[in-house]
Amino acid sequence: MQQGTLIVVVGVCASGKTTLSSGLRQLGYNVCSVAQEHSVSGRLWERPKPDFLILLDCSFETVRERKRISWGIDRYHQQQALLQHARAHADLVVTTDGFSPEQLVEHVHEQLLQLGEMLS
Repeated sequence: MQQGTLIVVVGVCASGKTTLSSGLRQLGYNVCSVAQEHSVSGRLWERPKPDFLILLDCSFETVRERKRISWGIDRYHQQQALLQHARAHADLVVTTDGFSPEQLVEHVHEQLLQLGEMLS
């Protein structure tokens, strides 16, 4: 990835958006997360004008393991529906089930390095 490339991270609740964004920032990436799943717009992710879009996904069971939630599977499906446009345009989709925070950051960093080499 080139210096200054804006990476936007979206995903369902508790998929690791904040964790990944923080970890990538520490590695020198220009990254922000967008709470697309809580919006009413399927295109909220476009507002920051990303150069690269990462979509994080995880199962409903993983959401429940990672975060105390007061909502059920219907809200999870609504979040998935709101993310369909982003999923269709994502440059990288990562299913985060089974990743520790450190593993997620390392995995995505490796993917970005590989993609950066291919894009150069």
